Formats: sequence, structure tokens, C-alpha cells
Amino acid sequence: MSKKVVLAFSGGLDTSFCVKYLSEELGHEIHSVLVDTGGFSEVELKAIEERAYSLGVKSHATVSKTDDYYQHCLKYLVFGNVLKNNTYPLCVSAERIFQAIAVAEYAKSIGADAIAHGSTGAGNDQVRFDMAFRIIIPEAEIITPIRDLRLSREAEIEFLKSKGVEQEWHKAAYSINKGLWGTSVGGKETLTSHGYLPEEAWPTQVTQTEPTQITLHFEAGELKGIAGPTIGEERFDNPVGAIQKLTELAGPYGIGRDIHVGDTIIGIKGRVGFEAPAPLIILKAHHTLEKHVLTKWQLTWKEQLANWYGTMLHEGQFLEPAMRNLETFLTDTQSQVTGKVHVQLAPYRFTVLGIESPFDLMSAKFGSYGEMNNAWTGDDVRGFSKVMSNQVMIYEKVKESAK
Repeated sequence: MSKKVVLAFSGGLDTSFCVKYLSEELGHEIHSVLVDTGGFSEVELKAIEERAYSLGVKSHATVSKTDDYYQHCLKYLVFGNVLKNNTYPLCVSAERIFQAIAVAEYAKSIGADAIAHGSTGAGNDQVRFDMAFRIIIPEAEIITPIRDLRLSREAEIEFLKSKGVEQEWHKAAYSINKGLWGTSVGGKETLTSHGYLPEEAWPTQVTQTEPTQITLHFEAGELKGIAGPTIGEERFDNPVGAIQKLTELAGPYGIGRDIHVGDTIIGIKGRVGFEAPAPLIILKAHHTLEKHVLTKWQLTWKEQLANWYGTMLHEGQFLEPAMRNLETFLTDTQSQVTGKVHVQLAPYRFTVLGIESPFDLMSAKFGSYGEMNNAWTGDDVRGFSKVMSNQVMIYEKVKESAK
């Protein structure tokens, strides 16, 4: 029986196969949708729309979610200084689950009978898409041709050729996934445990070699301004613009390149290269500012809870209600995270030079670390130290006596 199927569509080989297979082999009515979270130009979006119609979709929609992506997801990664395994800013992890949610909401809005995606059975995305679909539109059937048929790339190409699709489906040496929060890079080097990506594999080539200094202005934890010798001082009502500008400034230095080694949701290890100049600079600068303006216990709890938030996001649990609780906590910690952070950009690296903030707790009015203080006497410290060490002292004496 023919079904109204919404297909998460990127225009690549897998989703192109899905259109032809689902429409011509199974007889379904296909409505393709692409969710833009900051990774496509207007020219690219138009080309993908034309490709969808040429393949035979009934309708195609582009859903713009870049601002929502920042407001409901990326903002909290900044507030939490989230780096998976102390390395990866969750470039693809965050983007995929947010795209999956948008696809599910679109399918629900047009009354789809089924919802499809082109994920294989080997990676994280299949779980993220399936979970979002089951939560948001549980009454719809989930169709996954590539995963279910276990098709090779060559088999997909032969099928499309048999349907008259003669596009050049060459496999690039490196797979690139670009988004607002960074670009992932995969190649033969990331399939091993020891290879490193060559210079030509990185999407942004190094063209800037002269170091320069910029200043980032945070307001309540959000990047709202950038100043530098080549741009003067720019203010941004929307941090999305600030992220894009910082990417433009730092990318040509080759900043933000690394390889992440992590655990997939389905329990295997994987490696992926990424290029994320803006996220890495923002997270380091934001964290430095926080270390000046937050108390030690705020920092302690933030680190633990933010790490858990990042793990849950990575594993497709964005819709878990506890995530909203954590977002409330993270937001509440940001009221005094306001100030300027000075950063030096240089080829392949950046350095946080220091901060200026009206909320800086490292105030000379209360003393200088390692030199003198204005809030207590030496006798106060002697008494404090005696009380703080008392229980462990008793513990040691009891242990000795028992022996």
C-alpha cells in the first residue's frame, strides 16, 4: 500500500537511492526535507532542491533551523564548556539530533504515514534519527533502506544507473560534513588508530601566518562582540553571527584541527577529524572567564553536570526531560559571566592572554595570591587549618593505635 513518506534528504548517494527505491520499487509518495543548521550556502540549498525533484519527490522543503540550533542546543554547550573526551566540541553529534527532531516535527506537520532516513547500520546517526522519530511521531513507520538492505556503495550506484540516474557518484578521498559548530573530516587515515590527516584533507587551508590579537566580549555567557585590528569592533545581537565571524577570522590560521577518538552509541570505537576554530576558541575563552568570576563550587558542579549533558546529547538523548533541568542550571550560572577575553591567533594555535570583567573575583581589594591578604590574620589561618585537619588527624591516630 502506498504511503506518504517524509525522507531526511541531503542530496548525497544514500538519500538519492532512498528516493528512487521508496518511490519506484515500493510505490510510496516521497516528501523530502533538508534541515539547514548552518552548513549550506543558498546555492547549495537550491542545487539540492533541484536534485530532489529530478529524482521524483512529490515535494521538497528546506527547514532553516540555524538560530534555533544555537538557542536550544549550542548555547548550553558553551555554558557548559562541553568537549567530549576533553577534545571534541560535538560538531556532528549536536547537529544530527537537532536535525532529526526537525525532520520528525515536519513529518508530523504534514501528516506523514512513515518517515525515512539514509543512515547505515554502522554509526551513531541511525540511533539519533530513530530515537527522535519514535519520541515525536511514534505512530509513523520508520523506513531505513540502506541499513535494512545492507547495500554497498557500488550496489547503490548500479541501482541508480538502472533508473536512469547518471550522476557522477565518485567517492571523494575525504568525507566532509560542514555545520555552524564545526566541520567533520573522515578519510582512510581516520580508519586506523595511528594515521593523521594530511594538510590537503582539511577544508580550510592555511593562508594567515602573521599572529594577531582579538578580543571576545561575553555577556551572560554568550559571545556578543569581537574586536581586532582587521575588523575594528563588531557587536552581534545574535551569537550565530559572532560564531560565523570568528570562524572566518581563525580558520585561515589552521586553528581548531584535531582528531577525536570516542565511543559510538552502539559500543565500538571510532576516529574522526574535525575543524572547529570558533567552538574551540569560544569554549576556552569562556572557561577562562568563568574561572575568574565563578566560585570553586560553581565550577566543580558545572564541570560534572556539563560532562553528563554532553554525553547525553552525543547519545541522542536530547529530548530527555533531565536535559531541560540541566539547561536551567547552566543558564543560572551565567549571570556574571560577562567581560572581555583577549586571545592571540597564530598558525595552528591560539593563546588566551587574559580577561577583564567587573565580576572578576581575583580582586586586589581582597588580597594578592601568594603575597598578602586583607581579610584575615595569621592566627585565623592557624585556627582554620587546625579545624580542617582535625578529623584526618584522629583517623591516623586511631589507625596507629589499632595496629
